[in-house]
Amino acid sequence: MTADATPQMQMKSAAGTTVRSALRDAIAQLFAAGTPSHVLAAELLLMHATGRDRAWIYAHPEAELSEQSATNFFELITRRASGVPTQYLTGKQEFWALEFEVTPAVLIPRPETEHVIEVVLERLRPRAVIGQLRVADVGTGSGCIAVALAKELPSAEIVATDISAPALEVARRNAERHGVSHRVLFVVCDLLQGAARDAAGFDVVVSNPPYVARAKESELAREVREHEPRIALFGGATGTEIYDRLIAQAAQHLRAGGLLVMEISFGVAQRMREMLDDQLWNDIRVTNDLAGIPRVISAVRK
Repeated sequence: MTADATPQMQMKSAAGTTVRSALRDAIAQLFAAGTPSHVLAAELLLMHATGRDRAWIYAHPEAELSEQSATNFFELITRRASGVPTQYLTGKQEFWALEFEVTPAVLIPRPETEHVIEVVLERLRPRAVIGQLRVADVGTGSGCIAVALAKELPSAEIVATDISAPALEVARRNAERHGVSHRVLFVVCDLLQGAARDAAGFDVVVSNPPYVARAKESELAREVREHEPRIALFGGATGTEIYDRLIAQAAQHLRAGGLLVMEISFGVAQRMREMLDDQLWNDIRVTNDLAGIPRVISAVRK
């Protein structure tokens, strides 16, 4: 997108659109379309179209946008009003205080998924870990979990898998962007099948797998239902089918004492506990998110 030339921008555009009027009209358009968080969306898209930050926008309400910036901005607003997520329009989303590239090939990282990182770090902290950790991030998508863990665990070797090759391309670029690509191996495969290149096994298997029940599709927000990749959303008829395979494969590939950490959906915590056979797993814990909803389940391989 074309950035406006200087902080003291006084250039006249053909449309004569000021920052204030552009933001006002965009907010009204998004509100009329029923767009969630319409004010925030308008701000983010104006920042993206002009190459400015929020502080500049609110410090220069009477500055006029260049014709190109105004055109780009209102094209973005029209697409957002039609349901395209803001993150796909700007091409980025923050996760774990890091900026990630996102495209329609990957699920948009959610703040709730940060609890997965917290649980991994919390459960590893008391351990006297010797040598290099081997971590598998199953269904990596944008690579947000793999990259965040690589930043937090500087000696870890991480294998990031996904069934989608286009998703892995996005994840690779994110790993390069954050300087950890030399420690993350990307593998196109179904869950963990083909991920382990040797018999050493993993110390940690972590995943935010597809877990939406197909019967719940109509309950999803339009932005999610119509634009995010279905392969990353739906986990089967009940939403739990993929966990059966994931837990079984994790049991095969984790070392004794290895840690399994998975994000789960609302209302399935008890079912997840039942899936974790007490002959193979112990120290099972469920962690709630900030809203008090069970969000992460973790267990140790016996």
